[in-house]
Amino acid sequence: MLLTDTQRDMLDGKYGKGKAMAARILTAVGESFRAVRLVPVTRVHVSLSAQGADIWFAEKMVQAGAVCAVAPTVNPGYSVCYFKSRSMLSPDAEENMKRTEDAYRSLGASLTYSCTPYLNENIPIRGEITAFSETSATIFVNSVIGAKTNRESAATALCAAITGFTPEYGMLLDDNRFADTAVYVEADMRDDFSYSLLGMMGKKIGKGIPVFLNLPVDPTTEQLIALGTQLNVSGSYEMFHIPGITPGSPTPEAASGYKPPRHTVTITQQDLDGLREDYAASNKTPAEFVMLGCPHYTYEQVLKVNEFMKSRLAVIPVWILTSRHVITLARSLGVYDELKRKNVQMIADTCIDESPVWGFLSGKTGLSDSPKCAYYMASFQAHINVMSTECCLEHAVKGGT
Repeated sequence: MLLTDTQRDMLDGKYGKGKAMAARILTAVGESFRAVRLVPVTRVHVSLSAQGADIWFAEKMVQAGAVCAVAPTVNPGYSVCYFKSRSMLSPDAEENMKRTEDAYRSLGASLTYSCTPYLNENIPIRGEITAFSETSATIFVNSVIGAKTNRESAATALCAAITGFTPEYGMLLDDNRFADTAVYVEADMRDDFSYSLLGMMGKKIGKGIPVFLNLPVDPTTEQLIALGTQLNVSGSYEMFHIPGITPGSPTPEAASGYKPPRHTVTITQQDLDGLREDYAASNKTPAEFVMLGCPHYTYEQVLKVNEFMKSRLAVIPVWILTSRHVITLARSLGVYDELKRKNVQMIADTCIDESPVWGFLSGKTGLSDSPKCAYYMASFQAHINVMSTECCLEHAVKGGT
């Protein structure tokens, strides 16, 4: 790789052992992808997990004296305050989160604990070179904002934050960002859940970068988040295009770099209805809880829940996972307390993929509007039936049936 004098000095340990370790990791990654150079990054997001390997790596960097050159935002772990106050947190789980927070604070991270940093705390601009991990974040940054990031791991994103550099390959190169698969959507995209179902068509769409055609001209932020999130449940995608939405893609031709698509796919109403019916068919056992917020709910989604529950009471627990920013806003406007009176609890700093706090749900059946939630919770034997937000809440009001 062609390294600058500063980068060579970093590798040689001139700026400390921690930066040298991080630089070695990034150059090795770069060489494996045949990157020519390391380029500066201006924003970073790290998908910490508050679990063993992540804690080990972060603490190792702290012990080596590393400090972030670019302060990263971080993914959620779990709220010690919320779960401890309800006697739902073991001493080991509390210690895990404390070690996580101590390590990332020492490194100089911004402890946002949100998986949607691109909405409030860490918003890139078009063309900005970043290093974002978290599957729903990377695809949104590339596809909707038009900034540039590869699909980083927690470790490589942290190394980018420590050094201020990342290897230039993949989605950082303009030639790699064009669509190669034309996806014609011949379906009624009537709600957010329809976009989640479309995202779950990854197997039919296949590998590559899709451009979605025939979508409504004004999808909401929440619908775009749902599409990208579920694409990375049903497949592995760093980017999609929607003409008129994705920066630099005003037309289908521009999205594909004025080249014919490698292949063409049609997603029909029957495809989406079939998946919707498959999810409904699994809904045989009465639900014991509802889990919303994977990724973290926006304030607009919280308001929709509050409106639906206006004169209703949830008979089973309903949890909404969201960012501190959204909870602060909801508290200030009285929405937080309104929902709490309806047995709907907003929780900050917390991810669904955290068995130390959600392990008590093992063997239970719940409801969610997110296929990603179902995928995560299956890892600790909690079964999630997937349906629209409104259907989830309707079941909650009826006691899970």
